[in-house]
Amino acid sequence: MTKWRSAVAALGQADDRADNHDHDDADHVVPEERYARHLRGDVGDGGNARDQADEGAVAGGALHPHGQHEPMISALDGQMRAVTVRGRSLRVAVRGGSPQWPPLLLCNGIGASLELLQPFVDALDPQREVVRFDMPGIGGSRGPVVPYHLWTLAPLLSGLLDQLGYQQADVLGMSWGGGLAQQFAVRCPSRVRRLVLVATSPGALMVPGHPRALLRMLTPRRHRHGYAPGIAGELYGGSVRDDPPLARELLHATTRPITTKGYHYQLLATAGWTSLPLLPLVRQPTLILAGDDDPIIPLVNARILHRLIPRSELSIYHGGHLDLVTQAGHLALLVEAFLGAETQSANRTGTHSAGR
Repeated sequence: MTKWRSAVAALGQADDRADNHDHDDADHVVPEERYARHLRGDVGDGGNARDQADEGAVAGGALHPHGQHEPMISALDGQMRAVTVRGRSLRVAVRGGSPQWPPLLLCNGIGASLELLQPFVDALDPQREVVRFDMPGIGGSRGPVVPYHLWTLAPLLSGLLDQLGYQQADVLGMSWGGGLAQQFAVRCPSRVRRLVLVATSPGALMVPGHPRALLRMLTPRRHRHGYAPGIAGELYGGSVRDDPPLARELLHATTRPITTKGYHYQLLATAGWTSLPLLPLVRQPTLILAGDDDPIIPLVNARILHRLIPRSELSIYHGGHLDLVTQAGHLALLVEAFLGAETQSANRTGTHSAGR
């Protein structure tokens, strides 16, 4: 543990130096119209949208036209609230929906603020109530005073549901958030109706990804505007291999500034954690979504989850680690079909194309 803490401290110092070097990049403008067209899924012949795009600046996690720095007034602004759970102040967004449907609680990847999942939220049925939140020290949530661990976070989600007035929810976890979702489903089974695991693994006992990809994950630099395009293909795979600037636009335009401390606390939370012995205890119907080109979480990890979770269904899509947001329309259809199903055959496997 001492060696791990020393490594984290060294990474933090390196990132502080990088912060100073990349300061101008943090305020760089991004193509607003091209990003918006990606959200609508109607990007046409590549370069034209890029060349003709108006530019916008990032302001409070949203794009603003003409580079102004006043926050945009959007539907998301009206969904935001601060919720205190077990002494932690969390930034939460709740999109209203039908009271007849259980809400969908989204658990995000490491270092990502809740705006990153906007394309996926937009692609879901508008009747589905959706809850998103920033982990402590990420996005707009206040930083933790002391480190936390994944083993201890299930009560945080349970308390969040209590504060919002929900007895039960469907839960979707992506990447790091998939580990949190697994832990929550086992620790608080009565609070989880159905479980969706996207681009995730059983934790420390996973089959590791490509060494270069894992090395990139050790620091938050991958979220920075000037750094993201150069590493996007080898890090995320899938649709961003053909369009590296897309990763820059998604991560920079939708992710609020990340503190090195907050990022490394989130990274430290997974140290020694594994769900492997707990997976047979996951009793909820579970959909596992995995890409066939994910350098961070190889496909074999999804097969392990599928083998050990009794009531699981595995859907393999042609894509990578970020395709839940870059190919949101296709994957949202799979999620909606699963959440709306009354019954489910155990241990089914399917393959889907995300239309790269």
